[in-house]
Amino acid sequence: MNDNLKENKNIFIKSYGCQMNVYDSNRIKDLFENKGYKIVNKIEDANLAVLNTCHIREKAAEKVYSDIGRIKKIKEKKTDKNFKLVVAGCVAQAEGEEIQKRSPFVDFVVGPQSYHKLPDMIDHSSTKINDEFLQNEKFKNLLFKSSNNVSEFVSIQEGCDKFCSFCVVPYTRGAEFSRPVEDVLNEIKNYSSNKIKEIILLGQNVNAYHGKGNDGKTKDLAYLINKISEIDQIKRIRYMTSHPIDMSDTLIAIHGQNPKLMPFLHLPIQSGSDKILKLMNRKHTVDEYIDVINKIKASRSDIALSSDFIVGFPGETDEDFENTMRFVEKIKFVIAYSFMYSPRPGTPSQKKDNIDITTKKARLSALQSLLKQQQVKFNKSFVDHEMEILFEKTGRHENQYVGRTIYNQSAFISHSNNLINKIIKVKVSRSTDFALECQL
Repeated sequence: MNDNLKENKNIFIKSYGCQMNVYDSNRIKDLFENKGYKIVNKIEDANLAVLNTCHIREKAAEKVYSDIGRIKKIKEKKTDKNFKLVVAGCVAQAEGEEIQKRSPFVDFVVGPQSYHKLPDMIDHSSTKINDEFLQNEKFKNLLFKSSNNVSEFVSIQEGCDKFCSFCVVPYTRGAEFSRPVEDVLNEIKNYSSNKIKEIILLGQNVNAYHGKGNDGKTKDLAYLINKISEIDQIKRIRYMTSHPIDMSDTLIAIHGQNPKLMPFLHLPIQSGSDKILKLMNRKHTVDEYIDVINKIKASRSDIALSSDFIVGFPGETDEDFENTMRFVEKIKFVIAYSFMYSPRPGTPSQKKDNIDITTKKARLSALQSLLKQQQVKFNKSFVDHEMEILFEKTGRHENQYVGRTIYNQSAFISHSNNLINKIIKVKVSRSTDFALECQL
């Protein structure tokens, strides 16, 4: 490595997109802190910048190219000519050569399954692009330092074998891979020694988890959750994101059996139309999804449900969209994420986009209005009731603390004592569209 670079080891990391990218960014930080780097919050203060990118949505990818252009100007003004720019993550995996072609001043490109090689790539300046699928090797070479003192993401499963026609994940993250049970438990025990109280298990299809146990046999997510709950310091467990066809009876059952598993489930459906689900290659019907929901509610009656929706998918008619609206009215989600369809390069649905933007916007607006009504009604139902809150951080105002309910709602309170990393029963005094105001 260049001597000047050794003297000034400051790294800036920007994470785009999903929680798994946040997890990966934290692991990248671990790798470089172990090499003597200091994390800085401004790119102007760094001599190494990493953009950990997302390729799920069109705007996310274009934002990366916009940021690259902005960083080019910063790089040109720097007196330190050893400044290095790295593009990591899913855009790097999908468009590595395109990035080098459009932005030749990008120094290194590394995919989400090979970022553990990044320090060596920079040290030796030999390989400019690394897009190998090395999940097994990656996790064996990562460090696991706790990023805060309350809640921690833990990636237990990566990749996808579902091949939804709109999705790039199988191409950017590879085939489904699950970490061994003991590896996951060791990572969590490391965090719990730093007083972490909540673990959020992550995976592209987290409920497809099939990691090996110490007996050499494959274990499911229900088994892993029960093992994690044996760690005394861990008080809350959540998992995301799940696929409906992987909601096994054992997983459904522990929602009613394990008190540390929070009553919140993010279970994307994408559409309330069987025709569109088939075009999306989702591998389930609306009725099959509803059957899963009914089983979960039978196991844990107060389960709070979240989902994802895409409107304007190629071939979606007004009737298909109305089916989605009626479906949402029936299920009653406490929160949901909805997007207009945008074609992703290399996916089967890419060239079939045939819904005009005006129709997409109108449908999205109608769906989001209904989803917001449901969220507001759910939040209002807790006013004058007591709830347990795990407080995570300070708020925007003096003596304000912000945390999460068992249903994953944001909650805030004003108090003179430090409440961070405490689980406290409070009374809800008021609800907003997106949060609960509480008092002791």
